[in-house]
Amino acid sequence: MTATQARILEKSLVLTPGSWTLDAAHTEICIFATHLMVTKVRGRFTEIEGSIQVADDPTRSRVEVIAKAASIDTGSPDRDAHLRSGDFLDAEQFPLVSFRSTSLASKGEDWKLSGDLSIRGVTKPVVFDLHFDGMVKDPFGNQKAAFSVTGEIERAEWGLTWNVPLEAGGLLVSKKFKLEINAQAVLKA
Repeated sequence: MTATQARILEKSLVLTPGSWTLDAAHTEICIFATHLMVTKVRGRFTEIEGSIQVADDPTRSRVEVIAKAASIDTGSPDRDAHLRSGDFLDAEQFPLVSFRSTSLASKGEDWKLSGDLSIRGVTKPVVFDLHFDGMVKDPFGNQKAAFSVTGEIERAEWGLTWNVPLEAGGLLVSKKFKLEINAQAVLKA
């Protein structure tokens, strides 16, 4: 790596304070569940919005993300309809899934993002792993930043209790859901 490349890389790892908006076209919120105790099934929310307020002191930054519950997409229309039903998200009665941060703490190069996750009208505290992937200017002059967020939730804590016991033992749907977010945000002018 040349000295110039090293300076560009170092600069790209410092997030500019200010108001950022999630770029929904380049952001993905995915949920993973285990089906039949052996197969991972992936779902994603296709309608999302969010904002990030980056403070001069990064630990004082705030994040808010909202997904439309009815936008869950697993690639299977029947499964999607079931996930939107009262057995899971109950999207008609509770149209939004939301996250609002309460704190951000450094853990080396990575961060712990704490906040309140609301699903089906139930709000519970959660802690996710956050990694700042870098910052770059796009070809149109917009400042963009990328983040990766991972975590896990016990779905029953949010009233997502539907399940079927399997004849050989275990459950049709895992008790825990894994969460993965790959986000891109744009700095507001």
